[in-house]
Amino acid sequence: MAGSNKKGFSAEIAQEVIDAALQSVERRTTPADPEVEVALELDAEASPPEAAAPEASSSEAEAQEEAPQQAADPALLQELEKARQEVESLRAQLEFSQGESRKLMERLREDHERALRAAADLENYKKRAQKEKEEVQRFGSEKLLKDLLPVLDNLDRAIEAAAKSPDIDSFQKGVVMTRKSFEHALERHGVKSFSARGQPFDPRLHEAMQQMETTEVPAGHVAHEVLRGYHLNDRLVRPALVVVARAPAAPPPAASDTQASEQPGAIPAPEAGTSPAGSSVPEQPAGGSQ
Repeated sequence: MAGSNKKGFSAEIAQEVIDAALQSVERRTTPADPEVEVALELDAEASPPEAAAPEASSSEAEAQEEAPQQAADPALLQELEKARQEVESLRAQLEFSQGESRKLMERLREDHERALRAAADLENYKKRAQKEKEEVQRFGSEKLLKDLLPVLDNLDRAIEAAAKSPDIDSFQKGVVMTRKSFEHALERHGVKSFSARGQPFDPRLHEAMQQMETTEVPAGHVAHEVLRGYHLNDRLVRPALVVVARAPAAPPPAASDTQASEQPGAIPAPEAGTSPAGSSVPEQPAGGSQ
């Protein structure tokens, strides 16, 4: 089989080569001998039918095989084109979905990192706030204490002065000055006192300890201030402890008038040196009886 195939293939190729060579020779050379020319022409006319027979048979077979293919080409091409379009559409959708998924994953990654940073910032803020709160609780009164230390120094000086000198007046003046400095120190921190003496009683600012009858101030007013009240930045820190005035009670009526009013129609008692009317007892002589 292999030998026959090789022979046939070599014969076909050799004939084609011969034909091409002969044609080129005919075009390029002019034979001098007419007999040689005629012989070449006869060979060329006689050889093509023999070589064309296998060629014709092979071309007919190929035509028979390609005929149904050519008949089916339009429908097949249309189906192939439709499939190609669907593949392109699916590929475009896939690429779009992949791009959107990449964008979504990138956005999710950024949101996750942002959430982690926010959580870390919140945790740091909590720690910082707790530390500041502890520092305020421990050292928040430092400024107030610095303002109160001079007052304490003045009190120490007043005690030393009182121990060295028995002058009460100078000691009293020193104490008054120390109290003023103490009050100024409190005012620098928003602490202010208020006086309630002679003011109308206000339960929002005053705390009544008792009531007393007096005519010095109207009833319902503060007659005496036991403790002063204090504000801290417009907030009441301590109400004033006061005594509220009350109107004096009316004096009670006399006892004789009360009895006479209680016993209507009673005979009044006789005056001294007179006897009651209708009495049968005689009067005694001035010198008395013997």
